[in-house]
Amino acid sequence: MAAVILEARGLTRHFGGLKAVDGVDFDLRQGEIHALIGPNGAGKTTFVSLLSGRIEAQSGRISFDGRDITRLPAHARVRLGIAYTFQITQIYAALSVFDNVALAAQSRGSHPLGAAAMEALSRVGLEARKDQIAGTLSYGHQRLLEVAMGLALKPRLLILDEPTQGLSQGEIETFNGIVKSVVPEATVLLIEHNMDVVMELAEWITVLNFGQVLATGTPPAIRANPAVQSAYLGA
Repeated sequence: MAAVILEARGLTRHFGGLKAVDGVDFDLRQGEIHALIGPNGAGKTTFVSLLSGRIEAQSGRISFDGRDITRLPAHARVRLGIAYTFQITQIYAALSVFDNVALAAQSRGSHPLGAAAMEALSRVGLEARKDQIAGTLSYGHQRLLEVAMGLALKPRLLILDEPTQGLSQGEIETFNGIVKSVVPEATVLLIEHNMDVVMELAEWITVLNFGQVLATGTPPAIRANPAVQSAYLGA
């Protein structure tokens, strides 16, 4: 079994009376595609925001490759190799497609920037659109651009939050191929509602419900789990 690259213990974040993340323990193994699923409001985006440093944990501990990163800010986690693409597309709409990816490569310290940017664009099939203004791309292409920006960071861990939302079936097939190409050099944490995508890509699945881990296991085990069927899959 591969080594654990990221570990969370007792991770907690409440917003007033809402227990968005409530004492979560979580292990992510090197080189795997791990899916995080659950109903709307289960705490998935808050949880990955804690892992990436966008939100500060109230209690608990996060370690990455053996290093305690619980109090590290997001930009420092990027430097360690954690890239997080957001649930809502986060691009620089007024800049070209190329410049968006080059800025991501620059933040990671990649040299030369041009080569790193073009490599990332090629992997998602957007190299022909490098001069197009990002805000004029279709929604699906904007999502793929965001993935390219994540790849340009040369991540050791790539966190993808609802990446196939708004994509056509053809774009989803392209996306699946991209994710498969990332491992085993990188580890992928995938937050996704499309269960066809989850079942095709994931080697391991964690189910969140009401801010807590409901179940974790292989795709067949999760699909057959009565509690998961009741809370999510059967809904």
